[in-house]
Amino acid sequence: MRSPHHSFRRGGLMTHSAKPRPWKSRKTLRRGLLAVSTAALTALVVSAAAPTPASTHTDTRQEPYAAEGPAWTGTWGAAMQRPVEGSEDWGPNWSGRGFADQCVRQVVRVSTGGSTVRIRLSNAYGTTPLRITAATVGRSAGDAQVWPGTARKLTFKGAQGATVAPGRDMASDAAPLRTSPLERLTVTLYFADHTGPATFHRFTTAVSYRASGRHLTDAGGDAFTTSTNAWYFLSGVEVSGPASPRRGTVVAFGDSLMDGTGAPPGTDTRFTDKLAERIAADRRPLDVVNAGISGNRILNDSPCYGDKATDRFRRDVLDRPGVRTVIVHLGGNDIGAPTMGDPCMGSAPHVTAHQIIDAHKNLIRAAHARGIKAVGATILPMKGALFPVYSERGERTRTAVNHWIRTSGAYDAVLDVDRALADPAAPALPRPGYVFPDGVHPNEAGSHAIASAMNLNEL
Repeated sequence: MRSPHHSFRRGGLMTHSAKPRPWKSRKTLRRGLLAVSTAALTALVVSAAAPTPASTHTDTRQEPYAAEGPAWTGTWGAAMQRPVEGSEDWGPNWSGRGFADQCVRQVVRVSTGGSTVRIRLSNAYGTTPLRITAATVGRSAGDAQVWPGTARKLTFKGAQGATVAPGRDMASDAAPLRTSPLERLTVTLYFADHTGPATFHRFTTAVSYRASGRHLTDAGGDAFTTSTNAWYFLSGVEVSGPASPRRGTVVAFGDSLMDGTGAPPGTDTRFTDKLAERIAADRRPLDVVNAGISGNRILNDSPCYGDKATDRFRRDVLDRPGVRTVIVHLGGNDIGAPTMGDPCMGSAPHVTAHQIIDAHKNLIRAAHARGIKAVGATILPMKGALFPVYSERGERTRTAVNHWIRTSGAYDAVLDVDRALADPAAPALPRPGYVFPDGVHPNEAGSHAIASAMNLNEL
């Protein structure tokens, strides 16, 4: 879920000497099912709502995975969003201006390992071709630093750079880099020419860094003098090779529950982080990819919170390599949007349980058509939210959708988020100590409870 009317601050960011302090908002961070300051919302809507050639279609086709050599599995991912101007509550917003003669160094944590790695770059919402001059991948040494000797130059069809057409994605060639489960990597991209507005993922739980000029192989981070909490152009990291037998990827698809709203950057405390840790501890050959977007809805697009889930399902789930299972948590923002009063939501009609259920059925059919197992996650408790997302009407809808998820048999398995988080004495409220101060989003204890509720044999 997400909401613009949530008022806690993000913190706990790691720093080191001679490095920029990762961004900490000096404003009240109004995020829930997500958030931007009210004063900036109008600017965001005006900027993001204007259609562009890339944003008016949803065919963000990726190059085929077949016939590319080794079998690849997604081990990290992010759902891409259109660039927006305005709010910087979560940190500097580089998406509207883009990059020119700059390096962007981004930190990700893989879920399982391999002996080779490649990255996937997205120009899904670009209006002009995206030119990547050069790129590297290496092992993170903390903050913007890379372990000396681990940076690998990436190529694209044998060339140092690449051009990604508007509305398209592109994978790099394989690079020899042995990775271990739950290891952090850095991906550094250099853009000699202006990129134009940047396709990105907002409100990340990691810190990204920017430097002027070309610093692709710098082991130190001194050149990276600015930072923020967003991922730019980077939509996936994929692994192959004998370091871990491959069996498939689990994609967590949904809203801010999946995206990890509230989790302090650099702490890896989202539900998907906890799930990946359980899987690694059990030595199961499964990767976990996060495809959540805070504020995302299943029935309606929004200017700031992504295309509706039924439209982005192909790009963010079906087109990823090696997907075995998708876990779906959606519907809470559709239910709460009419009472939020968030202009960044765009259209916010009242919805029925029947409409939400029909949309879930569409996702299940699409997954099954690709041989992908679908796990339904019940919608989390909403009554405790400190922002206006709860209503008696909405609670009846949430209860009906959850009953269908639990009992219909439409999903192959159920992850009962509602019961994992709910206060047994007052089921519409979250269990004390399981959510952040916003009253709805799970904290580390809540994320652990949700991950523990997942039967790993059903993935």
